[in-house]
Amino acid sequence: MYALAVSPAQRPKRDRPTSPTEAMNVSASPHQNLFIGTSGWAYPTWKPGFYPAKLPQRSFLSFYSEHLTGVEVNYTFRTLPTAAMLAGWLEAAAPPFRFSFKAPQRITHFSRLRNCASQVDQFLAALEPARSAGRLGVVLFQLPPNLKADLPLLVDFLALPPFHTASAPRLAFEFRHVSWMEEPVFAALRSSNAALCIAHAGDDPEALTTPEIHTAAGHTYYRLRRPGGYTAAELRAYAKTFHRLAQEREVYISLRHEDEPTGAHNAAALLASIARGKT
Repeated sequence: MYALAVSPAQRPKRDRPTSPTEAMNVSASPHQNLFIGTSGWAYPTWKPGFYPAKLPQRSFLSFYSEHLTGVEVNYTFRTLPTAAMLAGWLEAAAPPFRFSFKAPQRITHFSRLRNCASQVDQFLAALEPARSAGRLGVVLFQLPPNLKADLPLLVDFLALPPFHTASAPRLAFEFRHVSWMEEPVFAALRSSNAALCIAHAGDDPEALTTPEIHTAAGHTYYRLRRPGGYTAAELRAYAKTFHRLAQEREVYISLRHEDEPTGAHNAAALLASIARGKT
């Protein structure tokens, strides 16, 4: 079992690290290379804990982007966004806010990275408005848990032409079978400047947690997925790590979505800790 820097065996009771008001009165840009948020934003159950009680849903993203600096869009796992949809998102969330996107399941789960060049082309074409606006974060390929390591498959996929152009997106791969956690896999990612998604899957001892390995020179991608969120002390420790890494690369962090806005508060607390110099 691999572990992140913050992974004590016995965890204290999870507490909200700051009050909602205190966390959200912090500048959303403590460092130009940090893009911190959650998996999505369109959650009515976040009212009134994060969103004001009377805020209409059409204004959620605008409010969200005033307090957090990035988002992981899971919508694209099942459906490609339309140009009009992307235009609305880009208008609602002002720069330097970034959108990262999960790759469609037809690429990762149905085709399982095989013979899917046309699907990759279609997916990246759909994201072109975000890329041309300078707002595209990371494209995340989350592989199914039952897909075991296949180095030739990964190498062939990384060799697809769209990943080797001047407009190539930042890539991250989330492997969910332990067999992928080997140096030849990391080397293949390095050779294509693709990031290993550093995922903290939760408290389940059987769940895979990714090693703290940075394979891409220009970016790193974290997914902090523990149900119930993180303690104030754990968030301060993460903030130190993220602040240090952001001196040399772009750092993207996605916290778990739940019915309660715990992930949004955790993301705001990370930004607050970094912005106030408590690292």
